[in-house]
Amino acid sequence: LTKKFTKGCFLCKISQSPKFAPVQIHIQQRLTSNTFRTSINDQQPPQSQSNQHYARRVVSNSELMASIIGVASSPFPTQTSHLLPSRSNSIYSLIQLKRYSVRRLLLLRVNCSSRQVGDAETESESKVVLPDTPADTGISAYNWCAALGGIGFLETSYLTFLKFTNSEAFCPVGDGASCGNILNSSYSAVFGVPLPLIGMVAYGVVAILGIQLGQKNRPLGIGEANGRLVLLGTTTSMAAASAYFLYILSTKFTGEFCPYCLASVLLSFGLFVSSIKGLGFQEVQKDVGIQLLIVLLVVSTLNNSYSDSQPTNTGSAVAEMEYFTTEITSESTPFAISLAKHLHSIGAKMYGAFWCSHCQEQKQMFGREAAKLLDYVECFPYGLKKGTSMIDACQEEKLEGFPTWVINGEVLSGEKKLSELAALSGFNMKEELTEAK
Repeated sequence: LTKKFTKGCFLCKISQSPKFAPVQIHIQQRLTSNTFRTSINDQQPPQSQSNQHYARRVVSNSELMASIIGVASSPFPTQTSHLLPSRSNSIYSLIQLKRYSVRRLLLLRVNCSSRQVGDAETESESKVVLPDTPADTGISAYNWCAALGGIGFLETSYLTFLKFTNSEAFCPVGDGASCGNILNSSYSAVFGVPLPLIGMVAYGVVAILGIQLGQKNRPLGIGEANGRLVLLGTTTSMAAASAYFLYILSTKFTGEFCPYCLASVLLSFGLFVSSIKGLGFQEVQKDVGIQLLIVLLVVSTLNNSYSDSQPTNTGSAVAEMEYFTTEITSESTPFAISLAKHLHSIGAKMYGAFWCSHCQEQKQMFGREAAKLLDYVECFPYGLKKGTSMIDACQEEKLEGFPTWVINGEVLSGEKKLSELAALSGFNMKEELTEAK
């Protein structure tokens, strides 16, 4: 009985109580009797064998449960003779008991199912109440970080290769000379480290973090929460640096166009927005102080780096240095010698400072013999001391950095390749050789 009515609400408890001993006797009689099944079968219309078996089983169970409930709810449980139906009134008893049993069973089932629905509602409410994590809305954002970081890594890798091989950049849009002027200017390095190399490392870190966070892994072994903060800090520093360089492009390189620089700016701002979306605006608001500190640190670092290579009119130098010369060790090629002669013939001048590393690199490109043919102007011939300013010749040209070329009245800032100088000055190697003959 316990196994058969396990899903009932309280029938199993009835069978274990000595108070309901008549119920147990009645159950045994009903299980061994076929009176009601025979009576029901006489009243039902013909059906298939499977349907008749199902109807007999349902009616028998309903009768049995109704009888049990009737005994359990009777105020006189010991008087069970009225509940035990006889053969003469089996149909009438069946109808009464079945009507009563259905009413009681519906009540019991509603009570049981209501508790299940309540549990289900509680579970659903608990699921709804659960806070939405940034990862639920940040998977696509982290994928964007991985994609944009990969594109930036490829771009900066190409520019780094050009920097270390002294190759010309391919500029599909705009003037190729302008693109090279910006990429080889004094702003292309931070404390002597090539800027594309720094960008390559930053883009690589962002791409790795984006992939790991998108796959719900531990990024770089520092945990998911710390990985999000590292990603936000990295993209914040990149966006701050891009804003700084965008200002430099608009003020120092007016009229010149650099597609690689603008592409890097767009990628940096895109990564910054994606990292904010992945972390969530509420979490970002908690770290606003850290972000502002990162921005100030980046801007101050760049200012200190480029102030060393910028000319100073007030002479307020950070460190005092005596004037010195640097030996040029490279050999000059015939092309470099011919170009140096041509630049001298048209009155082109190179302005620089003895402590400027880019100026020394420019001289090494020409070589020892050709560098002597250049019209080089030293802006600090007396050394770099407090209160010392550039000579008048450098101040008149309003130099923005070192080295600076003045070719045909055009002021060009930054280190230049020999091919660029030849194109800017109108040098033709074949014509020079013809005139020499």
